[in-house]
Amino acid sequence: MAARTKARKRALDVLFEADQRGVDPVSLLAQRITEPGTEAALPQYSVDLVEGVIAEQRRIDELLATHAHGWTIDRMPAVDRALLRIGTWEILYNDDVPDAVAVDEAVELARSLSTDESPNFVNGLLGRIVDLKPTLLA
Repeated sequence: MAARTKARKRALDVLFEADQRGVDPVSLLAQRITEPGTEAALPQYSVDLVEGVIAEQRRIDELLATHAHGWTIDRMPAVDRALLRIGTWEILYNDDVPDAVAVDEAVELARSLSTDESPNFVNGLLGRIVDLKPTLLA
């Protein structure tokens, strides 16, 4: 598994855990950085992803809710919600990651960690974000 793929998975773990436990993701991230436990310390890209998603979460959630026809943010499976937030942040706010890579990585994580329908859902919604990117950043 490539370094950035592992970093995305670790960022997903933090966002998912914070969501499921109902805790502040910033506090959980700080805890994971200072007290990694038995796991290796979080890669810097994981930290960048979590901090980026948190900083832009209101805008990201607004976009996801607007373009996920028939789905609210709360109705989405928690893994999908976290993956979509990470993918959207990479597409809109990280010029170092090609859009296709951000989508592919999110779809692969959905395939291995979520429901049978999740890869298609994640692919479709992130594809829509990619299509709209020029107007979203204008």
